[in-house]
Amino acid sequence: MRRLTIRARLTLVYGGLFFLAGGVLLGLTYFLVRQQLLGPGPQNTITNGPEPAASGPSFMTGDTFSQGVVEAQGDALRQLLVQGTIALLLVGVVATAFGYLLSGRLLQPLQRVTETARRIADAPAADRGLHERLALSGPRDEVKDLADTFDLMLERLDGSFDGQRRFIANASHELRTPLTLNRALIEVALAQGTDVRLLGETLLDINARHERLIDGLLLLAASERELDERSYVDMADIVEHIAATTPAEDVTVTTATAEAATTGNPVLLERLVQNLVENGVRNNEPGGRVHVTSATRDGRAVVEVTNTGPVVPRYEIPGLFEPFRRLADRVRAPGAGLGLSIVRAVAHAHGGDVRAEPGEGGGLVVVVELPGAD
Repeated sequence: MRRLTIRARLTLVYGGLFFLAGGVLLGLTYFLVRQQLLGPGPQNTITNGPEPAASGPSFMTGDTFSQGVVEAQGDALRQLLVQGTIALLLVGVVATAFGYLLSGRLLQPLQRVTETARRIADAPAADRGLHERLALSGPRDEVKDLADTFDLMLERLDGSFDGQRRFIANASHELRTPLTLNRALIEVALAQGTDVRLLGETLLDINARHERLIDGLLLLAASERELDERSYVDMADIVEHIAATTPAEDVTVTTATAEAATTGNPVLLERLVQNLVENGVRNNEPGGRVHVTSATRDGRAVVEVTNTGPVVPRYEIPGLFEPFRRLADRVRAPGAGLGLSIVRAVAHAHGGDVRAEPGEGGGLVVVVELPGAD
């Protein structure tokens, strides 16, 4: 059995409340008028003594007059009740119709939300139609908040689908490149009789890059999941450990650490700092430096990595946090292009944030903020 629509139910509520209030008001009016007419008051009294002679015009006696007054009062009360009921029914019908129109007017924004959602759901592809927005205007009420929340949801879904498409395209390119190189090398070796040792060393390098790519993808997927358990972690200890163990032949790695306590997954937080330091070393110049600091600012654990190197355009910085995005050439770059995207995913999984800006004279300054430990 199909239930009544919200508009019909609101109309019934409006009409029911109006009739209830009108009935109460009519009953109260009837009671007050009746009390006023039939309540205690001066009465026509008849003096004792002989009745006047019947000569001349006839007059009503006191009993007859009182009876006539009572009957007139009763007729007035009945007329009040009947006419009031008729008026209540007529005005109630008009009020119910007005309530139906008013409810339709109030529910019109919800109808727009429903129609937009239906168009998106009926789109031939899941990601089609997500660019639509309600952009509802009007006062800041519950309906406006609902429409704005719906627009925000569509915007996030649209961005998520766009990021997914870019990720699939870039991942396909990155995964296909090593396989293409392997095939080319093997074909050249078979055609020209290339030294097997040289071929083997080249294939091992390509396979190592492929393994780094797969490890990065697995870590990226793990870092985007919600954390099940949290442990106390001092980011200063992680910074000192990573700075001491990261290989940097032509680059100097320095630290300035202070206590920066947070809670989270120690393995992911260590990989966050490692990716930042390795990114600073890799994208540097001979004789350059990487400076890593940790501190507590405004109750939050902060890790900052500054490196020298080539100038990074400010407009290129947002794209560096996307998977497989890097300034160097895709084929010759030693990394997989997942370092900073993993950093962002780990920071967001811990309730933190990451930002970057160009360094003075070149390089990059990356700042990670994490919630402080209680």
